[in-house]
Amino acid sequence: MSVAILREGDYLIAAILSDLTDKEVVELRGELIAMVGRYRSRGLVIDVSALDVIDSFVARALRSIVLTVRLRGAHTVIAGIQPDVAIALVQFRLNLGPLRAALDLDAARALLDQLTGGEAEDGR
Repeated sequence: MSVAILREGDYLIAAILSDLTDKEVVELRGELIAMVGRYRSRGLVIDVSALDVIDSFVARALRSIVLTVRLRGAHTVIAGIQPDVAIALVQFRLNLGPLRAALDLDAARALLDQLTGGEAEDGR
């Protein structure tokens, strides 16, 4: 699978480096959900800047990740959606309700800091 997953403090950052098959998308979903619990992550960034296309299956999988991770106590931000991809997602009228997006990784981390209140209560 061509996804790099890094742990940065209380956040996980998953950078999708190239197009994924449907099977790889499902595997990524399971892995991210498990990692949020394992590391007690308070935030997740999914960087999709390398993707030229986000089809309806990937969009639904991203939505599923956001909803499930939220039930596990973490916030998710999708970073780096390309302009043409954003236009296509709007034109397809996909239900993207819970998705939060940021222009790039720095903006995604700043948004997570706002959503999580900056520092963890235990000082992490």
